[in-house]
Amino acid sequence: MTAPPATPVRTAARTAAQVLVDQLLIQGVAHAFCVPGESYLPVLDALRDSGVALTVCRQEGGMAMMAEAVGKTTGRPGVCFVTRGPGATNAAAGVHVAYQDSTPMILFVGQVRRKFRGRDAWQELDYKEVFGGIAKWATEIDDPDRVSEIVARAFYVAMSGRPGPVVVALPTDVLSLPSAAQDAPRVEAPETTPGPSDMAALAEMLAAAQRPLLLLGGSRWDEAACAAARRFAERFDLPVATSHRRTGLFDPRHDAYAGELGLSPNPKLIQRIKACDLLLLIGGRLGDVPSQGYSLLDIPTPQVPLVHVFPDAEELGRVYQPRLSIHASPRAFAAALDALTPPADIAWRGERAAARADYLDWSEVPTPQPGAVNLGEIVVWLRDHLPTDAILCNGAGNYAAWINRYYRTRGLTGHVAPTSGSMGYGVPAAIAMKRLHPERPVVALTGDGDFLMTGQEFAVAVQYGLPIIVLVADNGIYGTIRMHQERDFPGRVSGTDLVNPDFAAYARAFGGFGATVETTADFEAAFRAAEASGLPSILHLKIDPEAIMPGTTLTQIREAALARG
Repeated sequence: MTAPPATPVRTAARTAAQVLVDQLLIQGVAHAFCVPGESYLPVLDALRDSGVALTVCRQEGGMAMMAEAVGKTTGRPGVCFVTRGPGATNAAAGVHVAYQDSTPMILFVGQVRRKFRGRDAWQELDYKEVFGGIAKWATEIDDPDRVSEIVARAFYVAMSGRPGPVVVALPTDVLSLPSAAQDAPRVEAPETTPGPSDMAALAEMLAAAQRPLLLLGGSRWDEAACAAARRFAERFDLPVATSHRRTGLFDPRHDAYAGELGLSPNPKLIQRIKACDLLLLIGGRLGDVPSQGYSLLDIPTPQVPLVHVFPDAEELGRVYQPRLSIHASPRAFAAALDALTPPADIAWRGERAAARADYLDWSEVPTPQPGAVNLGEIVVWLRDHLPTDAILCNGAGNYAAWINRYYRTRGLTGHVAPTSGSMGYGVPAAIAMKRLHPERPVVALTGDGDFLMTGQEFAVAVQYGLPIIVLVADNGIYGTIRMHQERDFPGRVSGTDLVNPDFAAYARAFGGFGATVETTADFEAAFRAAEASGLPSILHLKIDPEAIMPGTTLTQIREAALARG
């Protein structure tokens, strides 16, 4: 996404805080998120008339997830501000999501005065140490004349190679000082292009293949790159899978789509990948979840010939030694695919149709489940009735298995969810998406434990008039943990029961719309009523705890564990 640099509104002598805000404008920042704090009051003052839309949040973890969602869907860093100490540590949850999800993001943190550093002053932390393991770069601005230099570098680091979060600490005494810093230009991430020898080697491997498969993942994609990947799959008659929660990279409604390689994937997709003789992985890392706990491919040398395309050279060969490594960004590599010519006689003809049939058999019709509310049928209703520009958000929990299996993502930004499995992500992401796209319908599907991690951010939706619709799947347990508990300690329940509020009443208490769904048949009317209200809404779905996964009950898991002894 490129745009002409904004012109800062200030031309007179500036403070460091004013220079910082001017740099955000130059970098195209239109939205920022914060929980206010006295440690960065000069920045709040500079933001007041800047033109940056500031969203004031209720807790720093949810705030950081909002910024991460912006970075995930725009490709440019989501920006947020927190105060020192506990503000920063609360925000770490969103920084971790950005790190694992390869999302560009910048967290600005207030810091104690420079002359207090090292005395364990009130709320003092060393942010380089605190965030060193979950940020690409953590730094501190201790010179007002270096603000523009460091902010520009923060944007560059966040977007380049494998994108990720950057943390910039702001000593409170620096922010009010006059700054002689010159404005830095708008930063664009470099696009590493595959070489001719890379593409020639890939062409040879494709010509020799009998059962190739295309796997798309990671970040740094755009609509043009997705379209190029689609053309490549069509010309080469390839089956296509996407990595965990990256279904927006390839339309699941396309007849080449074979499924998502994530949590509880289609067993036939796993079989197909193990049987393929060329796996072309573009943009993804093939980490813990898509690799099925690092069991899908042999380490270090995969039994399946692997071509790995990735924008960061340090990731290539980190776990798997590919047959062919290509250091290139997804955008540049996808564009280069147009120059490849398919073999005159495609040896794998028919594999795409077979993979598609396996996917539809797995995902078209929801399985029966215990209880009066079938979450699979609700997800299918959303799939069939949400408009094409709708955005679905979710956090983590077993309820997401129904999304992974039955939903069909619309477009690159149609599904916003954490690949890191962070609970509490859905509501903040929905708020961020509605701030960015007020004209698009935004729905968050959450679990009960998941919702209550960040449910207070529903107040933000009310404050800013953001009519998101939140579905809370309430089964009264931490479902994922209970499932694993029954597998490992069958019948010995400990620490996984929940006592929940009336979530519909919770919505009304904040000034939103709330309704309770007791049966699947009740859902459509409740959803339409939420839409008609024009208010931020919560629909409380009463789910039977036995319905722990599509097609699987808790009792079945427990009995299988007991039978194993």
